[in-house]
Amino acid sequence: MSGPSPLVGGSEQFGLSSQLIHEAAQFLDGRIRRTPMERSAGLSELVGSPVSLKLESLQLTGSFKIRGALFRISRLTRGERRSGVLTCSAGNHGKSVAYAAREAGVKAIVCVPKSIDPAKLAGIRALGADTRISEFDGYDDTEEWARELAVKLSMPFLSPFDDYFVMAGNGGTLALEVMKEAPDARVFLLPVGGGGLAAGFAFAVKERYPDAVIIGCQHALSPALRISLEAGYAVTRLPAVDTMAGGIEGGIGARAFEELRTRVTRVALATEREILRAACWMIEAHQYLIEPSAAVTVAACLERRVSNYSAPMVVIISGRNVGIDGVRAILNSERQES
Repeated sequence: MSGPSPLVGGSEQFGLSSQLIHEAAQFLDGRIRRTPMERSAGLSELVGSPVSLKLESLQLTGSFKIRGALFRISRLTRGERRSGVLTCSAGNHGKSVAYAAREAGVKAIVCVPKSIDPAKLAGIRALGADTRISEFDGYDDTEEWARELAVKLSMPFLSPFDDYFVMAGNGGTLALEVMKEAPDARVFLLPVGGGGLAAGFAFAVKERYPDAVIIGCQHALSPALRISLEAGYAVTRLPAVDTMAGGIEGGIGARAFEELRTRVTRVALATEREILRAACWMIEAHQYLIEPSAAVTVAACLERRVSNYSAPMVVIISGRNVGIDGVRAILNSERQES
């Protein structure tokens, strides 16, 4: 993932703030679903404290990304509305931007890696966006190509994570909901890819509960947040890895990292096998189909990497967008282990 994004609509003038998060929440009220919170008896027993699942997998477009996309599109300038926007996505952000752009009557071009789940690609196209498939498997290379295309077409590039409006909408508004629905929770498990969800969520939670524990969950082969924390600066590009969890592959956003570096408590890693096992566990234990990128938080619990806390815990389930071929691969991974 490339360096700091040129931010359309002037969000660099704001930065991330409680005011911006509350503006996002007010805008989104009535435009998105209030997703349910569900107690997980199985995970509670494993980690030794009460665990609840925040099911953003049941959100419009199948993921939390609709929050940031709707709010971001709402803040476009008049000129940006005329030209439309170009973005890059591993799938969920693209689908959400396609939805938000259609609702607002704005043209959208969505660039995606060639490794994108076919179900996500079909979802983006079904919502009317112009899709461009790169020659690259990984997100970072695809974003670089997308940025070059945006310059060529004289269109603003809309970052899926390194944008304060997106952080406020995605993570900030979700955190406000979670804190209202689980007021006693003090431990929060978040999937981390580019870092937009985690940055907004951690900002909002730490403003209210300075002692809260924020655990970023990442793929063991693409741990940009952990590497960045160790290095002391944002590692915005990583080599592509072969994974079904494309939403958490690649580097971290520079602005997102600046918000996370003093707020994240620790990073928990999970392997590809553990992530797929967690997706199977969610089907068996809760009868929910979730995508591998969303299963990384569950994997951290199942592998007992977050079992040192007694306070109530909330595990974010970020999305459900996986097609039939992906479902077969998830189920086959479980059979191969049996």
